[in-house]
Amino acid sequence: MRKYVTFGVIAALFLMFAAGGYAMDLQAAKKNGLVGETPSGYLAVVKASPEAKSLVDSVNAKRKQEYQDIAKRNNIALKDVEQLAGKKAIDKTPAGQFVQVGGKWVKK
Repeated sequence: MRKYVTFGVIAALFLMFAAGGYAMDLQAAKKNGLVGETPSGYLAVVKASPEAKSLVDSVNAKRKQEYQDIAKRNNIALKDVEQLAGKKAIDKTPAGQFVQVGGKWVKK
């Protein structure tokens, strides 16, 4: 049973990251090194700017809502969904963009 729940969570996370309505702005911010993915499943600002902070806040609010929905549907802890999402987001991050490793920004 746990195996199927995990597959469902992974599928939902994939769809969320692939189909976000903010993808163009987010992708540009990532490409320009303004924001990066963290192991927590959320974005963080790499280079401070009001635009980057606003984007991070907006995207993270949407992610948190989606993570809460996934956790509730699958009867698992929010923290588990966040950690899985963080791992997936970091794994999917293309070379040249920033990810947080051990609390430090690293260009992948």
